[in-house]
Amino acid sequence: MPIDREKATLALDGPVNRVRLVSPARAKALEKLGIRTLRELLTHFPRSYVDLSSVETCASARIGETCTVRGTVHEIKLKKPRYNLKLVEIAVTDGTGILVVTAFRQPWLMDQIKAGDAVAVAGKVIFDYGYKRMTNPFIEVIGEGEGITGAVVPVHPATEKLSAAWVRRIVANGLEEAEGAFDPLPLGLRLRYRLMSRAAALRAIHFPQSMAEVAEARRRLVYEEVLYLELFLMQEGAERSRDAHPTAHTVNGPCVAAFAAQLPFALTGEQERARDEILEGMAAPSAMNHMLLGDVGTGKTVVAGFALAAAADTGGQAMLLAPTEVLARQHAEGLGGLLAQAGVTCALLTGSTPVAERASITERFAAGDVDVLIGTHALLSDDVAPARLTLAVIDEQQRFGVDQRTRLLAKGEAPDALYLTATPIPRTLALALYGNLTLSYIKHRPHDAVSRTTRVLRREQAGEAFDAASAALSRGEQVYVVCPLVGKGAEERDEKAAGKQSDADAAGEEYHPAVAIEDADDFDDDVTAATREAEMLQRNTFPDYVVELLHGGMGTEAKREVMERFRAGEVQVLVATTVIEVGVDVPNATVMIVEDADRFGLAQLHQLRGRVGRGTKAAEVYLLSASTREESLARLAAMETTDDGFELAAFDLSLRREGDILGNRQHGASGLKLVNIMRDGAVIEAAHADAAALLDVDPDLEEPDHRAMAREVRLAFVGEAVGG
Repeated sequence: MPIDREKATLALDGPVNRVRLVSPARAKALEKLGIRTLRELLTHFPRSYVDLSSVETCASARIGETCTVRGTVHEIKLKKPRYNLKLVEIAVTDGTGILVVTAFRQPWLMDQIKAGDAVAVAGKVIFDYGYKRMTNPFIEVIGEGEGITGAVVPVHPATEKLSAAWVRRIVANGLEEAEGAFDPLPLGLRLRYRLMSRAAALRAIHFPQSMAEVAEARRRLVYEEVLYLELFLMQEGAERSRDAHPTAHTVNGPCVAAFAAQLPFALTGEQERARDEILEGMAAPSAMNHMLLGDVGTGKTVVAGFALAAAADTGGQAMLLAPTEVLARQHAEGLGGLLAQAGVTCALLTGSTPVAERASITERFAAGDVDVLIGTHALLSDDVAPARLTLAVIDEQQRFGVDQRTRLLAKGEAPDALYLTATPIPRTLALALYGNLTLSYIKHRPHDAVSRTTRVLRREQAGEAFDAASAALSRGEQVYVVCPLVGKGAEERDEKAAGKQSDADAAGEEYHPAVAIEDADDFDDDVTAATREAEMLQRNTFPDYVVELLHGGMGTEAKREVMERFRAGEVQVLVATTVIEVGVDVPNATVMIVEDADRFGLAQLHQLRGRVGRGTKAAEVYLLSASTREESLARLAAMETTDDGFELAAFDLSLRREGDILGNRQHGASGLKLVNIMRDGAVIEAAHADAAALLDVDPDLEEPDHRAMAREVRLAFVGEAVGG
């Protein structure tokens, strides 16, 4: 009987209950796994594999290594070490010895496994209480194969109501339903990279004959995932200037030249390259979408100044949006002052701008008498209406939502957009996150930047940090003390994470612990703790100096006053929460002490330490930790070995589980299931280039060879397939 290719293709987006063996009860279990359609079933990829062709015996299994052991269940017991914890203990023998398997929170194994069953177990071997053991390993009853067709066993995420073996059976039936479906990837791309067909890749990734076959299947599917994402992002970016008339800026005019002449220093090579790339984008007749990624203290703002001057030279206007009033005022004083000397008219607008002054500024801006308007969220108000907005600069862009960025850009007709971020994002991750933007990097601080050292200290060594702070104060310098987040302690949080991991392992699922700890839920407690810390430091540690507190719960004016006193040197010790993470610039601050540093992500710690070492004096950063976990201390130790935020970001990414890196971000994350940023860099680069080339010749993907691909893009990231 001939295969109906169109029917098979359409079946992909049909309900999963059409697949053989999917009863109503199993459909509900699949829904808990996020599987409602056949497509979602076929992209429910195995989380790991067990190679039964290469096994160890109980005797040869090495402690500390991961391996597979085959044997017979000698005994299985259900134990309750405490009232809310159940575990199953299984003794596996193979004639050479005994291996004890402990399965936490999986009581249903008592119904699935019995003494005498032949099993394969795969996991890390440890030695404890006189026996070799595995904790929460993969366990497979191999008496009747349980759906296994080869020597490699796929381990699919499962639930208590639906075992991994049942998922395998259902996936196998799903593959039969989709047999013959069209391959949406153009033949030219498949041939260029020698990629499997999609049908072959899906079968191989679910039921491989070897691990080499898994690698080839994954290569095809990863490329497809990233290509569709890049196409979506690029089309989305192009939509902003569709049917509009972008401005081709003058980039070599008098204001640009005068701004360069006003700078009290020479640009570094990286700064010059970033400036040239931005100005080149502004000179083009299409709307620029550009991101400048620069590590803390690398001079991104100065580079952005050239773009602002170019807008003035063109007869246009620019807006610079900052996330906080402190940062907006700093931009107005520093960058605004340089621009004013170059003949560029600037103004500052924030939420605390007096009503009469605000009315004057908005009136002058609407009349075209203000070239550059710097401000906070106040810029997004309806009464801020530029005469001719040709450039929008968004500082620390990740702190603004998509709607806020869109609202700013809507104040002009396809203005050029320049996004600044101090969050160090490796290029491959940036391409995956921001494929619709062109990118420039500044990775190094200026050559004459002062030295900055970082030390990790245990709680009992805290005296060393405060001694260094006292020494700095005696030299007339200033100190930051970043308060601990209250919330859950590192140990308690790690225990909770371990519990969740056990639950996830029991269900055959992935658990992804957060890398940066949010403190929103414990905000009031954090403020209380910060207040007590400030009082204690003033009374006991720094009685001869002025200690003040800065936290996010303070009013705008109160925060500004504290920062002004600190900047002026009237306050010597600033006790703060992470409100100082971005933008605070006090050159005389040379020491930072971060309490309970293990509660922060590496990127956040790097942002925090960027607040010291901004002047001409050497800086010291002390990271205090009460944690005894080796993993936590090893992670913090990376802060001691490098001051490069991009190296730290790469290290941070290497600690995360596959799939976690692209989670919790803008739309698009749900379409990525296999991509690993650290491992798939070359694939991401290739897919990004290919997407750009495809859209260059066929912007709407309307050519016959591209229609199926266009439909896949819409299905993956828009949620519907219109036409095509």
